[in-house]
Amino acid sequence: MTDRSEIAAVVIGRNEGERLVRCLASLEGQVGRLIYVDSGSTDGSVRSATEVGAEVVNLDMSVPFTAARGRNEGIERLRSSGRRPQYVQLVDGDCEVMPNWVHTAAKFLDARPDVSMVAGLLREKNPDASVYNRLAQDEWAGDPGEVAACGGIAMARLASLDDVGLFDSSLIAGEEPELCARMRGKGWKIWRLPGQMATHDMAMMRFSQWWQRSKRAGYAYAAVYRRANEAGKSHYASEFRRSIAWGLMLPVLIVGFAAALPYALVLVAIYPAQILRLRIKGASWPRAFFLVLGKFPEAHGALSFLWDRVRSTSAKIIEYK
Repeated sequence: MTDRSEIAAVVIGRNEGERLVRCLASLEGQVGRLIYVDSGSTDGSVRSATEVGAEVVNLDMSVPFTAARGRNEGIERLRSSGRRPQYVQLVDGDCEVMPNWVHTAAKFLDARPDVSMVAGLLREKNPDASVYNRLAQDEWAGDPGEVAACGGIAMARLASLDDVGLFDSSLIAGEEPELCARMRGKGWKIWRLPGQMATHDMAMMRFSQWWQRSKRAGYAYAAVYRRANEAGKSHYASEFRRSIAWGLMLPVLIVGFAAALPYALVLVAIYPAQILRLRIKGASWPRAFFLVLGKFPEAHGALSFLWDRVRSTSAKIIEYK
C-alpha cells in the first residue's frame, strides 16, 4: 500500500468560511501534503488554511480565475517543491472527504496502473434543504466501474497528468470531462468506486442559483464540444445539440408557427410530454421537470459562449453562489 507521504491533496476555494475549515479537517491524517489554492478570499480562508499547516497558493486575481486554473497551480506547486507525490486528491473547498476514502482510492490505483483517475460517490450534505440540492445529488449518482469522465473531486495519478497535461485553464466549466477525454485518448482509464468519497455542501437554495449553474453547464457543453469537434472528436456533442434544440430552436419554431397559425401553440405540449417520458423512464417528477426546464438556461449558456467567440473575448466564470 502506498505510504501517506506519497499522497497529496489540492483544495481550491474562495470565501468558503467554515466549509473550508471542515474540508481541511477531513483531510487531516489522510495525506502527506496539503495545498490550499485561494482565489481572492476576504473571509479569513487563507488564515484558516495556514493554521492547520496547509501550504497556501494565492492566485493572481488580475488573471481570469477558473477552477481549472486553481487546480493546475496547486498541482504545479507539488511538482516544483517538496516531495513529489505519486497521487493527488483534488477537492473543492465546500466538500468534506470521507475518513477512509484516500486510503481506498490509493489502494485501488496501486492495483490498477492503467487507471489515471478514480472517484467515488459524492453526496450532498443537506439534500432535503432544497429541491436544487436534491437535484444535484441525483446528478452525481452513477454506477461503479469504468466511466467516461469524473468530476473535480477525484484522486489522480500524477504520472498520468505528466503524460496528457493538466486541466485546460481557459474553460470556466467542463474542464474535468475534457481532461478525461484526453486521458482516454492516451489509453488511460477513469474509474468510479462504489463507496462514498465525500459530501458536498451545495447550499443552492434559490431558483436563480439553479439557473446560473445550468447556464454554466450549457457554456461548458458548447466550449468542450467546439474544442473536441476541431480535434475530430465528439465530446459533449449530444448535450450541446439537445440544449440548442430544446432550449432555442424548438421555442423559435413554435413562436414562428403560432404567429401565422395561432392553434400551433398546441405544440408547447411537447414539453410536458417530454417530462412525462422522462418520468416513465424512471426520473422523479422534480428531476424530470427540471431536466426539461434546464434546457433553457443551458441554451443561454451555449449562446453566451458563441457570443464570446464572435467578440473574441475571454470567458468569465459563471458563479451560482
